[in-house]
Amino acid sequence: MSDPEPCRIKQEDTEELIDVMGAVKSEELSEDEEKHQVKSERKNQPNMERSFLVNTTAVKGFTCTQCGKSFGRKHDLNRHMRIHTGERPYKCSHCDKRFNEPGYLKAHERIHTGEKTHTCDQCGKIFLRSSDLKTHLIVHKNEKPYSCSECGKSFRHKLYLKVHQKVHTGVRDFVCLECGKSFTSSGNLKQHQMMHTGEKPYKCSHCDQGFAWPQSLRRHERIHTGEKPCACTQCGKSFIRAGDLKQHQRTHTEEKPYQCSHCDKRFSLLQYLKRHQRIHSGEILYTYSVS
Repeated sequence: MSDPEPCRIKQEDTEELIDVMGAVKSEELSEDEEKHQVKSERKNQPNMERSFLVNTTAVKGFTCTQCGKSFGRKHDLNRHMRIHTGERPYKCSHCDKRFNEPGYLKAHERIHTGEKTHTCDQCGKIFLRSSDLKTHLIVHKNEKPYSCSECGKSFRHKLYLKVHQKVHTGVRDFVCLECGKSFTSSGNLKQHQMMHTGEKPYKCSHCDQGFAWPQSLRRHERIHTGEKPCACTQCGKSFIRAGDLKQHQRTHTEEKPYQCSHCDKRFSLLQYLKRHQRIHSGEILYTYSVS
């Protein structure tokens, strides 16, 4: 029987990143939209005609009169004009969401159909979008090219760095309207809001338990499947979660990161420290019956 494969890759990191990036993409405008977005006056002027003149040039025959950008084909200009008009002619057949490009619609509908067409050639994992696969592939390279200028900490993804830098700046742009608590990312805010709503949309296929986040569901389902992807390189013992593996590895390294604030004693696990501190607080740990 071969040794279990070490958990070199945190699957949750990749999946969480994809979830986070999906949320950021939905909030941010594309480069063109950011430069040229105009507010739609459709509500105030429903019958207003929003037509634009098309200029022709010798080099690129079709020029946008709103921003001056030129195109070689009228079809490309018409597509570009949707940025200014806000037109989204392509509607999802499964929900009410609309898109300005058929490619965006096609990618979106895969969420409903569950179709995954982009496969990682390193581990076989399949993704809905090519951008998700590209994000995932960075994990295999084990590179961290993005460094924080404040503390030097490095990250695999620029997005991770961007979120981390808010620790130094103190910027918390996302505020909960229920309790006023603020967060550095929209993903953290959404997760927090489920505490107020009690929403748990991700259901286990093996039991009735629900979860607020998909990564929590994935970790839970390993209890049913018996999957333990995180293996110790020292003794081969396997674990469901990377955090459990990290705790276990301290038995080999003898690392004791938790120090008592009352004395110099140190512990490998937080629960060991808490149990020890009861000695200083005078709390009675055990009750013995005298016969």
